[in-house]
Amino acid sequence: MCGGVQFDLDGQTIKTFFPNPKARLPVLTRQGQQVLVPWGRRESQPGLAPQGGWARLESVKSGIWSRFNPRPVKISVDAFMEKDDAGESHWFMLENQQFIQGLIATDGPFTRLYVVTEENEQSCHKSHRWPRVMDAPEPLRTTSGGLF
Repeated sequence: MCGGVQFDLDGQTIKTFFPNPKARLPVLTRQGQQVLVPWGRRESQPGLAPQGGWARLESVKSGIWSRFNPRPVKISVDAFMEKDDAGESHWFMLENQQFIQGLIATDGPFTRLYVVTEENEQSCHKSHRWPRVMDAPEPLRTTSGGLF
């Protein structure tokens, strides 16, 4: 399960972690620009979108997210972190043309970003969930939809 990410923003290396209520993740727009979007929703935050920062691929495909007008996006990070059963952090690097699939959910005036996850044996997290890592068919500066 992706609990933190590392990415480059304006020449600075940024690390952000989901427990931080101000956590934002970098999403690539269709114009190739990087924008920061709030990562998920915490119990203390307003809105009706699901609590947490992750969306199971199976739940997206089954339509559970439909009421939030889900849109697939590319989360552009260099690495992500997950913790193992002992609470130790492990960082996993992405290759140059890889991205994490995200889901933008609209909840009234709120726009939130969720990391799409799927089961994966590589995961050291007790849930065995792993962010859906995908290869870009073209350079990440251009994007297209239809990832679900």
